[in-house]
Amino acid sequence: MPAPGPHSVVFPICGPITHADLPGLCERVCTLLSKGGAEVFLCDVTGVDPDAVTVDALARLQLAARRHGCQVRLRHASDELLELVDFMGLTDVLPDR
Repeated sequence: MPAPGPHSVVFPICGPITHADLPGLCERVCTLLSKGGAEVFLCDVTGVDPDAVTVDALARLQLAARRHGCQVRLRHASDELLELVDFMGLTDVLPDR
């Protein structure tokens, strides 16, 4: 994947992610998005556990991003995470490119 363009923001997500982490994660992302200017929000998910909570968190971030006129794209997603996203029917919601 090429380096982020001028209208992209890279946000690293560290795992494991628990349900208790979701409000704080969404709040941090919304704070970044409220500053405006980004069209693409690249979530660097290097090493994040491929589980349902992670996919839930990423889907919530996509919803928040869309409310700010932005789109979440996954960056450095493992094959296992991409397969889980596909299995859950969210490939169009959480693209990796």
